[in-house]
Amino acid sequence: MKYSREEVMQYVREEDVKFIRLAFFDVFGKQKNVSIMPDELPRAFAQGIAFDASSIAGFGSESHSDLYLRPDPDTLVPLPWRPEHGSVVRMFADITYPDGTPFACDTRAILKNAVAAAEKAGYTFSFGAEQEFYLFRLDDDGEPTKIPYDRAGYMDIAPDDRGENIRREICLLLEQVGIRPESSHHEDGPGQNEIDFRYSDALTAADNAQTFQTVVRIVARRNGIAADFSAKPLKDRPGNGFHINISVNPPENRERMHYMIAGILARIREISVFLNPTENSYERFGQDRAPRYISWSEQNRSQLIRIPAAMGEFRRAELRSPDPAANPYLAFALLIYAGLEGLEQKTELPPAVNENLFTAGRDVLEKLEQLPENLEEAQAAALASEFVRRNLPEPIIRSYCSKKGPSSRP
Repeated sequence: MKYSREEVMQYVREEDVKFIRLAFFDVFGKQKNVSIMPDELPRAFAQGIAFDASSIAGFGSESHSDLYLRPDPDTLVPLPWRPEHGSVVRMFADITYPDGTPFACDTRAILKNAVAAAEKAGYTFSFGAEQEFYLFRLDDDGEPTKIPYDRAGYMDIAPDDRGENIRREICLLLEQVGIRPESSHHEDGPGQNEIDFRYSDALTAADNAQTFQTVVRIVARRNGIAADFSAKPLKDRPGNGFHINISVNPPENRERMHYMIAGILARIREISVFLNPTENSYERFGQDRAPRYISWSEQNRSQLIRIPAAMGEFRRAELRSPDPAANPYLAFALLIYAGLEGLEQKTELPPAVNENLFTAGRDVLEKLEQLPENLEEAQAAALASEFVRRNLPEPIIRSYCSKKGPSSRP
């Protein structure tokens, strides 16, 4: 539901809201928040709430540390895992400099700009997210282990699938915060799960992807286990993918779809560090249905991009290389810019590779370009990219291409 500022303040009064969380993200997509009391809400809307940004990854040094959070009323949701009396709500916040101009490294704003650029050119992109995660047991001190919650396999059912009730609780909680899950099931790995969402506009899809990870972690902890979204939690088991479904309206227009895919394929190496930002990310490629080669095909899950067997408004392209460590705001923005470039330049789509690339011979594979083999190679490709420099601020590029970078956090 969309709210105006006045409706938000009325809601806060009528629903006994005691705390308002202003949520934002560092450049790597990790959520942060500042909580304010209801009396501060008019000031938050009018002037913003100041915060010290010097300790936020990618936000600058102590010498330029004052930034402001300005709540987006459209994103108001109650947090159902907090107390009903004296309740808590959350709004995503835009980040600005003290003079009110947008902060250059606000990745949510970067996605808004990409959406606006596409709309100016006459295109609307839609996204759907498929994020996989593992459920692990906790040790006696409440710390996560690498012991899977169950030993079930792909689409198994209870009692082998012990995550069934966890996924159910996640889906019910997601509905309470306005997110509609489309399907859920056990994945290939022991303790591995997946929940998929309906298509939506780019900003809503990114907001939902971030809220999803929060809800999964909260439900897991509430049940005495831990959720792990890292790209390769177990060395000898399938990794976690963040499969991104993307279409450009109208989705049934095959020519537009092909230009969009061609644009993404042309830039995929240059943007890989933003889709796969950790060293752990590159351990996943080339095994257990995770791609290694830059190719596309209809339906074939061994390809980087596949076009699933869907018709009409449900027709889409599925990009299979990203993992859940990616910041979805940056990922979606770069995919829009790459797809838009393909559409505007009418980039020719290379021939489909109708082979199983996990079993194909050397004669097939030698003809195909590969994704970066490691983080260092991905960083070098981004640093050399005019496309990346054109579409991202230099501090974000520097953050992703430094040796520090994001950790392989669960």
